[in-house]
This record gives sequence, structure tokens and C-alpha cells, in this order.
Amino acid sequence: MPNKGGVEKKPVQPVINGSVAAQRRISQLPRNSIMGNFRDDEQDFGNMPDLSDEALRPVRPDDQLKLTEAELNEEHTRILTARNPQAAENIVRYSYKDRLFKPIPHVDQLAVHFQLDGNLILRDSDEGRRQVARDGGEYTIEEEDEASTPEAESTEEKTTQDGEDEDDEKPVESSATNGKTKKLTNQFNFSERASQTYNNPCRDRETFVEQTPRAVFSDNVSQWAIFDAYNEDFDLQQKAKEKENKKSSTKKDDDRKKKFVATDLSGDDMAKFARSKSASISLKIIERMINQNTFDDIAQDFKYWEDAADEYREQEGSLLPLWIFQYDLTKKLACTNLAWNSQYSDLFAVAFGSYDFLKQTRGMFLVYSLKNPSFPEYIFQTESGVMCLDFHHHHPNLLCCGFYDGSVAVYNVADEQKRPKYQSTARNGKHTDPVWQVRWQKDDLDGNLNFYSISSDGRVVCWTLVKSDLMYADIVQLKLEKPATEPNETLPLATLGCGTCFDFNKQQDYLFIVGTEEGKIHKCSKSYNNQFLDTFDAHHMAIYAVRWNTFHPKIFLSCSADWTVKVWDINYKVPLFTYDLGSAVGDIAWAPYSSTVFAACTADGKVFVFDLNVNKYEPLTEQIVVQKKRTKLTHITFNRNHPIILAGDDRGNVISLKLSPNLRKKPKVKKGQDVAEGTEGESVKLDKILALIRDPDDVKSKGVPTQQTSTTPIPTTN
Repeated sequence: MPNKGGVEKKPVQPVINGSVAAQRRISQLPRNSIMGNFRDDEQDFGNMPDLSDEALRPVRPDDQLKLTEAELNEEHTRILTARNPQAAENIVRYSYKDRLFKPIPHVDQLAVHFQLDGNLILRDSDEGRRQVARDGGEYTIEEEDEASTPEAESTEEKTTQDGEDEDDEKPVESSATNGKTKKLTNQFNFSERASQTYNNPCRDRETFVEQTPRAVFSDNVSQWAIFDAYNEDFDLQQKAKEKENKKSSTKKDDDRKKKFVATDLSGDDMAKFARSKSASISLKIIERMINQNTFDDIAQDFKYWEDAADEYREQEGSLLPLWIFQYDLTKKLACTNLAWNSQYSDLFAVAFGSYDFLKQTRGMFLVYSLKNPSFPEYIFQTESGVMCLDFHHHHPNLLCCGFYDGSVAVYNVADEQKRPKYQSTARNGKHTDPVWQVRWQKDDLDGNLNFYSISSDGRVVCWTLVKSDLMYADIVQLKLEKPATEPNETLPLATLGCGTCFDFNKQQDYLFIVGTEEGKIHKCSKSYNNQFLDTFDAHHMAIYAVRWNTFHPKIFLSCSADWTVKVWDINYKVPLFTYDLGSAVGDIAWAPYSSTVFAACTADGKVFVFDLNVNKYEPLTEQIVVQKKRTKLTHITFNRNHPIILAGDDRGNVISLKLSPNLRKKPKVKKGQDVAEGTEGESVKLDKILALIRDPDDVKSKGVPTQQTSTTPIPTTN
């Protein structure tokens, strides 16, 4: 740049310590600090002090590194992480629970590098408006827009480029003089110079690719060649259109069919009727009619078959196999329980699980009807094996179940969702072992439904349905007791008893008996939950079932894996009758029509029917009812209206059997006699039979061991 004297001088750039950083600092200094307080047109480089002066001479420290230009231009990258390198990794603390020192797996590795607490207030909020009003002005959005226009920005740039002297000479008029309020600083777009960082220049990278091949093509084209080419293209287009038309026509036909189906299903009245409940009932009736025609021979036998041999065989009977209820998904499961519906005599529920404790999988229970033997009416699948179930006496749609995992649940059979309405969990008293039996009882004093369950964990629990919750209360805790050396003293052991079955007295609801895996039968009461009323040394192995007599309040049955079935009187410690059936007895059941008839099923596939009024020593019938060998019968039950018994096996099948006339002799009810009088007659008939056993003179003559009466009397009802 030429000077006034005509001599051209170049401005000297001082280099501090020879580093690029120093050059950046000098370039960022204000221009007036280097060149003086002169304007561009008034600068005099002749008066500029010499840079060789001692005050401006750069000083190099002794310990400064001597770096080359390449080393100065090298980029160093440092990454800040949240991991604290000074945090310890092997901290050991004492655990009072385990009583030993344990290393702490997780250590706080967080290191805070920067933390800033702000107190920004939203401009449009009430507190922001109050703050603006307190500062003495009003702020609007229009003023911000006017201030952010390009013209305002240009004026601001001009004012910043001018020196401080020019700003002092021409001050900007305040907003108060123009009648406008003071503009607030935009807190969100504000940028401070000290917070800005240097951006490195972009790096360019270039690559080389192969060029696309090129070729020159030439041909001679005539008018006829163009015409022929157009014709060929036109023919191809016509063929493509024909294909599309064919596809569209087939799609239209399919759409028409779908529309017809849709109209049949949704639009017409017949479609609505087909989806209604009345139509489903009609379809069920048609299905049952088809099954009736299919099983016509069996249906005729069920109605009219009578074994003619019973006329000349007074002390023998027979069983006629009727239907076999099968389902594909239950072939690998065992029948774990059977229960007839309380209101509908043709409905019964079957529980499926597994008695092999090492191969536990899913579970299921089905509801069958005698009117449709080919397929179940309702299917419910469960995650755990179903070990027991029972229908409510007054609500035929309620079914309670016990599972292998120790939980109990209440289902509504008519519910389409097929989910339990009530279910126990680990939080509300769930058993820790499989639940072997459940029984509904009468409603409590508050009118709530309740049922009882027994499990291998030694607990007899009462479950109460309260609104949407399932409440529980422990009735009896089974414990093993060992007699001490001194008389009349017992020493309780820590081991709990394993309950396998129980049954409530039909006439006295508060009284019930419990069978255990140790072979003992405990007489219990709902009022006494700390001790047993009496204990019977009944069997040598696990007891599978105990049943109170339907008509007599003091007689009950028991069966066990020791091959025996025993008839007991609650006042005698020794059984009245003992029957050895030659195999493990899976289940027993009293007949609902007679006080002296009961049935039993064994593991070798046989069904036994006894009648104490006819023969006290042998069964009236002994019949194999399974089709395959090594098939075990697990449960048996009587129908209360029809002369039918059901027997379930360990292969998932349920067999229905009809009793011959000698096995279903009902008591003769005279004209004008009530049903209650008939039941009393059944009780008297059983008392007459048992009186012969209880009489000591008759006992000595027949060689039957003398019975011993129990010292614990039966408590009377309040």
C-alpha cells in the first residue's frame, strides 16, 4: 500500500514463539491495538514503532519445545468419557445376611467434567410476562421480527465495524424516545465469543473410477422398417392388454364370489341368524342328532338293555361298556379327576394331568356331555397339570380346580374367554406342593362362596370368593407326631404331613376326614385347627381316597396303594370290613341310590362293585374294562340319575359303563312316603348289617376281631 511519501512499505506481522497459535491470537486482536487509533485513510506507517524494540521483541522460554511445521499441523484428538479412572474396582463389604465379605459387583464410575445449573424462564409464561413488566416494558413478537430483518442486521454490522469514537459521536437513539420498549436479548440464539471453538477445515478425498464404455452405432433406416417396427410394438401392446384383461376378469370373479359370501355372512337376515345363539343351539341339536344316528346301537342299549342273567344270578352282576370319550390332545395325559355337574345330569368334567412327577407338562380339563360322545362341549387348556376339580352345588357354571404347581382357580364354564375368574398366586396363599383335592362347601355367614383344598405341603385351606379377590385361611396344618418314651406324651417332629385326600360329612358340615401319604386318617373339625379330633392307623401306604357314606353320618370308605379297601365306623379304631383287591386301588365311590353299594377301580384295569346288603365278603362284579394291557384306572364316579359309572385311565380315556339290575337295586318307596323317610330307611338298613359286626357275641362266633370304640365322641351341631 503506497504511503504519502510515495514509498511502499509492507506491514510486518510479528511471530510469537514461531507457533501458529500465536499467529491466531495476533489475528484476533483488535485492529486499532496494532495499527494505532488511526483510520484507514489516515494511517502513517512511518510513525509506527520498530518491532525490534525490546518491549515488542518475542521472548522464547527455555523449556519450550522446538516443533517442526508438520508437528504443529498434526491434529490431536482427546475423548472425554464418563468413566472415572480413579474409581476402585475391588471394593469388598461385609454381608450381614450371608455373614461373609462379598465384593461389590457395581461401582459408581461416573465422573462429572462439566455441570451448569440454569434458571431460564419461558418468555410466554406468566412468570416471564411479570418479569418483563417489572423491568418496565412490554415485549411483543412484532418487535422481535422487525429487529431480525436484514436491514436491522446490516445496520448492526455497520455500527460494529465503525470505531468506538464514531459510536460516541453519533449515539443511537434509545427506544424510549421513539415510544417503543427496549428489545430483550434472545436467550436461545445468543452466542458468546468465549464459548466459540475453532472449526478445523474440511478434508477432501478423491477417488478414481473407470470410465463408462462408449461405442458408435449406425444403421440405415427406411420408411418401411419404421412401419414394421411400429406394427410389432403395437402387437406386443395388444397381447399385454389381453393378459391384463384376463387377470382382471379372474379377479372380478373372485371379488364377486367374495362379495356374495360377504353378503351371505353380513347383509342377509339368514347370515345374521346363522351367527346368533339360537342358530348355534340348532346346530348343536343337529350335531347331536347325527351322533345319535351314529351311536344308535349304544343308545338303544343304554335305554333298554337289561342283563337276563341277573334273573337267575341274584348275587352277581355285570357292567356294559357304552361310550369311550377320547380327545386327541389328551392321549399322553392321565385322567386325574372326574366330576358330574350338579344341575345337568348329562354333563361331567374330566381333569387331565400327569402322575409322573418327572414329566410334568401342560394340563387341560374338558366338559363332556352324554348327548355328544364324539367331541367335548368345552375345552380349557392350562399351563400346569390339573390334578382335581369340582362343580358347585347351586351354581352349575362354576368349577374350581387344583393344579400341580400348587395354585387353585375358579372357572366360569360358560365364559368364552376361557380364563380363570379367580386364581391363587404366591402372594395370596398358594400351595407349595400339588393340590390333590378341592371341594365346594356351603356359603359362609356373609354369603360368600368358598371351597377347600388339600396339598402335599400339609395344609388344608379354605378359599373364599370376596368380590374380585380370592381370600384364604388355613384350617388344618398336618404334622407328624412320634410317641415319646413316657406314656401320654407326644414329641412333635419338624416334618409336615402330606395330605392326599379329604371329604366332608354329608350331614355334619363342620366334620371332615383327611387321608395322608403316611397311611393315616385324621378326624378334623373346622372349629379346631390346632389338633385332630382322632387319628386312625388305616393303611400301610399312601391313601388315595376317603369317602363319607351318602346316607349314614358315621360310616366312611378308604382305599390305598396297599391294595385294600376298608369300611370304617367313626367310633371304632379297627375297620369293619377289609377287602384285598390284588392291586393298587386308585379311587372309590359310594352309590347315590343305596347306602350299601360302592365301587372301586384298580391299577390292573378292573372295576369292582360291592353291595354289603347282598354279599359282605366278595364283590358282586369284577370286570376288566380297559382295552390295552398295562393301562391303569385312576378314578371312578357314579351318576346320580342314570345307572352309569365313569372310569378314567392314565391314557386320557374315559369309559362309561351301565350297571346291571342287580347292581342298581333302589329302595322301594311306598306311596305317600317322603324322600327323607327313604334316606332314613337306607341308614337303618346299613345299621342292621353293621350291628352283626359290632355285637361281641356274634363277633366271637364268626371269628372277627373285636372292635374298640374311640374315646373321642362326635361333637354335636349347635
